[in-house]
Amino acid sequence: MAINLVKGQRINIGLTELKVELGWSVDPDLEPAPDPDVSTFILGSNGKAISEDHFVFFGSENRIMTPEGERPVSPDGSVIGAIDDLGDDEDGDGKGQEDVDVFLDKASNDTKEMVFVVTIYNHTEGYNFGQIRDSYVKIINSENNDTLAIYELDEDFSTETSVEFGRIYKKDSDWKFEAIGKGYNQGLDYLVKKYGLEVK
Repeated sequence: MAINLVKGQRINIGLTELKVELGWSVDPDLEPAPDPDVSTFILGSNGKAISEDHFVFFGSENRIMTPEGERPVSPDGSVIGAIDDLGDDEDGDGKGQEDVDVFLDKASNDTKEMVFVVTIYNHTEGYNFGQIRDSYVKIINSENNDTLAIYELDEDFSTETSVEFGRIYKKDSDWKFEAIGKGYNQGLDYLVKKYGLEVK
């Protein structure tokens, strides 16, 4: 049975291969629709991205071909990022999701944390998370597709255009997941700077 997390709660993962599923609902009548995108920041002990290539997002140069299509990937192969718009409102009901595959046994010794964020690509058109509902993040066992934990973001992010959904981090020799749910009224550029990278 999946654990229903609350904001700030932390759990042991106990897995080496997992899927991080991030989902939401938007108003299907909005035109153009808000475009949420998933990114992953892989951080070192200083809380900053280890390198530019450790920012795994739709514009990453490092990519790998998977059965689902071409996807961004971290240098060590520990994170295979989401395909932009994978599952986003394909049937017109406003529901979308993007998935990140994580292989903790491939993570380099420098990796101490992975932060999973969702930003609204077209936020300059006036969109924010006030138009996005039913946001959640799931931790899923890749071997049997069982959901280990789910965190449903129930806050009203009425002005925020980017949200840190959750993070995986290493504590001693164990990997843990924390439900974050922290929003910012700035876009992806702000998070890029926050985690020590230059905006290009």
